[in-house]
Amino acid sequence: MDEYFNQMNKIIKEKMTSSRIRFMLQDVLDLRKNIWVPRRGDQGPKTIDQIHKEAELEEHQEQIKVHQQLLSKKERSHTPGGGPNSQPQDDGCGNTVPISKDRPIDTNRLYKIIKSGGMDLNNLVLAPGGKAGCKGVWRSWEKGCSGGTEAKPASADQESGRPATSTLNHFSALQQTSSLLSSSDTDHRDRDHFDRSGHVDGREGSPITKRSFSRESQERGGRSEESAPTPPPSLPKPSLSEEEMEKKSKAIIDEYLHITDLKEALQCVAELNSASMLYVFVRQGLESTLERSTTVREHLGLLLHQLVKVGTLPTEQYYKGLQEILEVTEDMAIDIPYMWLYLAELITPMLHEGGIPMGQLFREISKPLVPLGKAGVLLAQILQLLCKGMTPKKVGDLWIEAGLNWNDFLPEDKDVNKFVTEQKVEFTTGEELGPKEVVKKQLLSGEELSKQLDRLLQDKADNKHIMDWVEANLDEEQAASNHFVRSLMASVCGIAIICEHPYKAIAEQIMVRAELLQKYLNDEEKELQALYALQAMMVHMEEPANLLCMFFDTLYDEDIIKEEAFYKWETSKDPAEQTGRGVVLKSVTAFFTWLREPEEESDKE
Repeated sequence: MDEYFNQMNKIIKEKMTSSRIRFMLQDVLDLRKNIWVPRRGDQGPKTIDQIHKEAELEEHQEQIKVHQQLLSKKERSHTPGGGPNSQPQDDGCGNTVPISKDRPIDTNRLYKIIKSGGMDLNNLVLAPGGKAGCKGVWRSWEKGCSGGTEAKPASADQESGRPATSTLNHFSALQQTSSLLSSSDTDHRDRDHFDRSGHVDGREGSPITKRSFSRESQERGGRSEESAPTPPPSLPKPSLSEEEMEKKSKAIIDEYLHITDLKEALQCVAELNSASMLYVFVRQGLESTLERSTTVREHLGLLLHQLVKVGTLPTEQYYKGLQEILEVTEDMAIDIPYMWLYLAELITPMLHEGGIPMGQLFREISKPLVPLGKAGVLLAQILQLLCKGMTPKKVGDLWIEAGLNWNDFLPEDKDVNKFVTEQKVEFTTGEELGPKEVVKKQLLSGEELSKQLDRLLQDKADNKHIMDWVEANLDEEQAASNHFVRSLMASVCGIAIICEHPYKAIAEQIMVRAELLQKYLNDEEKELQALYALQAMMVHMEEPANLLCMFFDTLYDEDIIKEEAFYKWETSKDPAEQTGRGVVLKSVTAFFTWLREPEEESDKE
């Protein structure tokens, strides 16, 4: 085999004179010997990353190419005339005449363009002067196509004061304007400079307005001009269409229900700036949450209540959006068995403080339901939900004060007493409640109690609403217990903590709950229990620096906890409250030092 290759090499060298054929045969021999190396290695299929990199490289090269083209255009456009790369220049008559630096100029040929009448060579301008400003530019335009000849003598009309058309060149129509501009530019160049406050230098600070500036222009030009017309007022922003409003409403509601940021949702609705279309927002919210969880429906009801409370949502828009849902409730009830309860959960928050009064709300929402015989069912569900936040007696008082009567909401053939008993809303008739109502108040566990208080505080329920909830769900013994006081203090202070590094306390959150805390911390023992609750919270949070001192300052300033209770907590030896007490007590040393200062000063006096 080796001899075969040697012979082939010898033949190639001796016989083959064509280099192309020689190299082709050499490749065949190399291939037979397995020593042939391809020019491009076997890279296999490209990966996704390689494809992306190649695409980015191509795009980058295209951008460089476009950038170079733009730069080359700019260079050509800024190349000065007379150079080897110069572009054709305008000769003043609208014709482009290429100028070559190498071409000689015969000065004798310049005299051939002189017309009869002679020409003043001293005043001849061949090109606009570099320092002549606007005057030189306009002069070159005047003399460009006339070859620099003098103007014709003034006619009789001109001598009499009547304007005459100049026949100097094709641009004679601009001559009058040019003279005005050049004279104005020359005479007032150093005098008419405007400062930032809109006054003219060298005058007594009179403001420049459109009318005064037009009057000055008339005086300078010697002719009358009308002042510039005022621009038309900007048109108001068109309101959103119903389809656009639906899309924006859905986005706001979805975001609010996901992050439950009430402040952000209120701001987003206000920024819609479409008060006449907010019924679409109400309708969209009710439709999207009707078949979801109870918590979701309560959150949406709270949002609608806050919108009405701050004045962003007019009550007419709320009624209109709600009515569109109530009109189809008869068909919806077939697919949603608990529809009346779900609607009640959405509507009930509107009866909280700052919302819509009960009488007005009940009469309005019952209008589309009375013909269907379903108004009483919905109102009964709302009243039952209200009893979870306040005592039945208070709900009954609200019903009576609003002047409501079941006969206005039930069909004529419906027995009112039977309906009231079946729906368990006897408190609306003014009858005294039996002892069975007391049995309904079950003892809540510590975890359940804290959970309910946290929910009320996170929903920004007002103090009165929280007091009504306590009265409706806790008996007097439980509401006066140390367990309730500790839970209340922990919930109120927990909401006020900003979980940053370091931890901070929002004093305003404590201040708005001062009335609530003062109601239930009504003696020194309960104040001490509240301080124990704060101590346990600090131990659980691993004693964050200065946080307890912030709480103590606010509680003392707002007169929620008195000075004696602080001293009693400081000297307490209760064995059940000694966990982590040393570190917590040391963190408030500055507070107690400050607290004793007035006493020391009074003793010295």
